[in-house]
Parts: sequence; C-alpha cells; structure tokens
Amino acid sequence: MPFTRRHFLLGALSAPLLAQKKRAAEHPNVLLIVADDLGDWMLGCYGNKEIHTPNIDRLAATGMRFINSVCCTPISSAARATLFTGRVPRQTGVVDFITANPSGGQGQAAPPASFANEIMISDVLGGEGYNCGYVGEWRLGNDGQPQHGFKTWNIVTSGSQPVTEKAAQFLDQQSPGKPFFLTAAYSNPHPPYDGLSKKYLDMYSGVKFESFGYEPMSKNAARDKEMFGDFLGNLRKYAASTTALDDQVNVVLEKLRQRGLLDSTIVILTSDTGVLLGQHGVWGRGLASDPVNMYEEVMGVPMIWSWLGRIPPTNSRPELISAYDLLPTLCEATGASLPQGRNLCGRSYLTLALNQKLPKKEPWRNVVFGEYRNTEMARDNRYKLVMREQGKGAGELYDLVSDPHEKVNQYGNPQYVSVRDRLAADLAGWRKKYV
Repeated sequence: MPFTRRHFLLGALSAPLLAQKKRAAEHPNVLLIVADDLGDWMLGCYGNKEIHTPNIDRLAATGMRFINSVCCTPISSAARATLFTGRVPRQTGVVDFITANPSGGQGQAAPPASFANEIMISDVLGGEGYNCGYVGEWRLGNDGQPQHGFKTWNIVTSGSQPVTEKAAQFLDQQSPGKPFFLTAAYSNPHPPYDGLSKKYLDMYSGVKFESFGYEPMSKNAARDKEMFGDFLGNLRKYAASTTALDDQVNVVLEKLRQRGLLDSTIVILTSDTGVLLGQHGVWGRGLASDPVNMYEEVMGVPMIWSWLGRIPPTNSRPELISAYDLLPTLCEATGASLPQGRNLCGRSYLTLALNQKLPKKEPWRNVVFGEYRNTEMARDNRYKLVMREQGKGAGELYDLVSDPHEKVNQYGNPQYVSVRDRLAADLAGWRKKYV
C-alpha cells in the first residue's frame, strides 16, 4: 500500500488530546532526510511545475513548510557540518568540501583534528538514550568508522535505493520503547547518474523546463561548463534524479507506517545546499561562478517538518531560518539539553514549526548569514548583501522584493547606502561574535 497524505491526516485527526499530551512529554523519534543539491525551488510544494515530486509534496501537506530556509555555506561538507552541529564553518573548521583527491588543490583534504570534538545532534540525542543511525553519504571524512554517537553506520556513496534499503533495515530493528534518530542522506539529485532508471528519464523526454529562467553560459562560469553542451539533456537527468529521490522518500515513509512508528516520529526533509541549473548562466553551487556566488537558488533549501498530532497539516511559515537553527530546534523538540560551551549561532524555531505564536518579548530575528571562502552574506526579509574580502572585493546588494531573480546589483546605488551599511554592520557583528 503506497504511503499517502490520507495516512497522515487520518492519524492526525483521530489522535485524542490525551495521547498528544503524552507524546509531547516523551522522546519522539526523529527521521532526518538530507538530499544533496536539492534547491527548494525544485520541488512542487515550493512552486515548481515541471519536476514531479508528489511524495515530498504530500509530506509537506501533512505539516510545516518553511518558505525561507537557507544553508549557511553553498558547498556540501561545510553545509553539513553546520547542519549537524549548529556551528558555522569558521567554528567547526570544515570550511570547504572534503575532497576525494587531496592533491587536486580544490577543497580541503579532511576535517581538522578538532572536528572530532564537535558536538553533533547525534551526540546529544545518543546521550539521551536515542539509538542513532546514519545511512547514505557522509561528506565529512573518515567514512570507514562510526562517528559522533552513531551506533548504526552504513555509508553509501552512490545510488538512492541502497540508502533506502539500509534505512528500512534500521527501522525494522527499532522497538516502540526506545527512541531513535535516523539520518538518511541521499546523493540525489547530485550527479553522477549512473544506473538512473530509464522510466525516470522518459518522464522528462520532451520537457524544456521553460520556467527555470536559465540563460546562456556566463563569462564568469567557473565549473561544470560541459553541462551547457547538452543543456536540456543534463536538465532532464537532474529532474529525473529528483523524482527518483521522491520515490525513495515514499518507501521510507511507508516503512515507518508499516512498523507502527509514524505516530511517534518527527519527519524532517531538507538538503545540504541548493543548486543553479543554468540560472545566471552557471551550473552548480557556490563555486559555479568566479567569484563565488550566493544566489537564492544556491542558498535556498527545503525545510519540511511533519509530526502527527503536533504540527497541524497544510501550513507554511515565512520566517527566515538557517541550517544552524536545526540543532537547537531538535533539542527542544526532543527535550534534550543544548550542548554547553559551543557558542551556538542558531535558535530553536520549534514554536514556528508547531505554527504557534512567539512571545511578544521574543520576536524572531530577521537576518540570516552565510560564508564561504572570501565571501559572506547577510540576508533579511527583503535585501541580500554579499561582501567579499570583508568589503575590499566586489560587493552585491539585491532587493529581493522588486528583483527576486537578483539581476540588478544595487551595491553602488546611493539610494541603497543605508540598507547596505545596516547589513554590513549586522555581518560584522555576526563575524565577531561567532568565532
């Protein structure tokens, strides 16, 4: 029986208030699904009309979809380190991607030795008695041995179905009496696409993706230039890989239902980074262009929460949240204590996830930040500032309301000086506080 929105809604409507209160006082299970290079703009529930993601869309319909969720760094390893620790790259020491070819001179060869002392959400929940499992791609080095409180450790470097199979095995071993935290980290939709089923490719054989807003290759394109050689063909592969991921998400959710674990599990779906697929004439993430970019397509990631009986269905929130907010949010949701002495950058958004009002004395912040190599970002509800070399390099300022596709750089416009200076001061304060 396929997993459907009806399974969620019937459970949510039939759960009595007493049972809801009982669950709130207990430790809920947590299933964290992490995609690789899945921009929020690529999903139907975020407005995409050409890529088919019905299962993720149904998951979003059962709970909360955050409209303005961003990663901290537009590259995989550094983004994941922040997602799992709640700390920014200069704090964790994972400031780039962990390269498989250390002599290539691209990313960093490995995390610093100090990274072993970082406290991940798995360390926190493992200390609370959770059975912690990790399946899929890791991207943080030392793949061969379990790390950070994960008792089950199955690293899968390619293909989506093997990740699902390992996740299902983990779920089959769980019992209602002991909470679990499972991360299922998929390589989709990131290439390569070896073994991608023909049925997914056929779904997009005639699609031209006219809504994507792609452009001819830009002069500042720095990587993956070959993708423009068979541009539509490569777009179709990316879309096919996204739909393949969508089907695997459904299989994992169905396994939860079969095991009777759905009612007691928080399901979260996100991605490490977004991606540019021809927008601005480049292909890839932050390194797609020279200089490094922090466009919305790269920084925006899905953040979907579903928790039966706790999160009302079919909801969305506009507040700005970041990957560095996930750890404090999960700590509050599970009743775990925040790790001490970590100088965490983020804040719990559980109240927002539950679609409740924040106390008037504790309004939500309106600025999020990002950093990668010599480039930093400060983004509020309307404007985005991108600075390089702390203002010594080329800067960018966009009005995301009047210019959502970031075509007109207002950095040097005298009419925007006050906005630029305000965000620059915010960025300087963030840089100084979180070291």
